Amino acid sequence: MTLNIQIAVDCINPHSLADWWAETLDWAVEPQDAGFIRSMIEQGFATEADTRVHRGNLVWNAGAAIRPPEELDATSPARRILFQTVPEQKTAKNRVHWDVRLAGADKDEVRTALEARGATFLWTARQGPHEWHTMADPEGNEFCIS
Repeated sequence: MTLNIQIAVDCINPHSLADWWAETLDWAVEPQDAGFIRSMIEQGFATEADTRVHRGNLVWNAGAAIRPPEELDATSPARRILFQTVPEQKTAKNRVHWDVRLAGADKDEVRTALEARGATFLWTARQGPHEWHTMADPEGNEFCIS
């Protein structure tokens, strides 16, 4: 049995956070179909208030998703991160976080680049010979780079 995974991330601004993580992971933001969105409004299943324009495109307010570029056309992607709107700011430590594997890149250089794009360095930790940086994305969600 093969299972796929979607990770859902609660956030205030899903479109901006999806853009940030797509750039960080070298993934792609899932396109949204403006024609479909307009048809949902015309049929009464949605309202203009359910939408917004992001980077010149009509999108749903409620969320944005990213996936690896090679899975962008898949109807059932194996890996997907969904950023969904919630009304409240993050208030506590994440119970789940992800580790970004650097594939040989220098973690201090990556840390500096991520900080320049809005991430926050939280701490450095190590276990035996392995060392990693714990960071927070622009909305405060923790992740590690190693």
